[in-house]
Amino acid sequence: QVQLVESGGGLVQAGDSLRLSCAASRLTGRFYAMGWFRQAPGKEREFVAAISWSGLNTYYADSVKGHFTISRDNAKNTVYLQMNSLKPEDTAVYYCAADPTPTMNYIRSGAEAYDYWGQGTQVTVSS
Repeated sequence: QVQLVESGGGLVQAGDSLRLSCAASRLTGRFYAMGWFRQAPGKEREFVAAISWSGLNTYYADSVKGHFTISRDNAKNTVYLQMNSLKPEDTAVYYCAADPTPTMNYIRSGAEAYDYWGQGTQVTVSS
C-alpha cells in the first residue's frame, strides 16, 4: 500500500515562501505521476500542480503558474512544491497524491485519476 506524508506547511505572511514535501513509501513497481491539490474552507478540492514520473513534464493550475514549482527526487521518493510570493488566497490544506500512469512522461490533473492521497498539510497566508 502506497503511503504519502506531507510536511512543510505553516503560517506565513503574504509574499513569503514555503516548500512543501511529500514523502512516499512503497511507490514501486510502476510509474507514478505525482500531484498537489488543495482545499480551502468551504471550497472544493482543486488541482494545483502535477509532475510526471520522469520529471520531464509538469502542469500547473493557472492560479499558481509562475509562483509555484513542483519537482521530485525519485531517489528519495519525495515530491516538492515550492511556493513563492504567497497570497492569502493560497490558504488551504495541501494534499499530495499519486497517480499510477502507463508511461513515465504521463501526467493528469483530474483528482479522480489519483489513487493514493496524503493526509494534508495546512498552509495559512496572512495579509
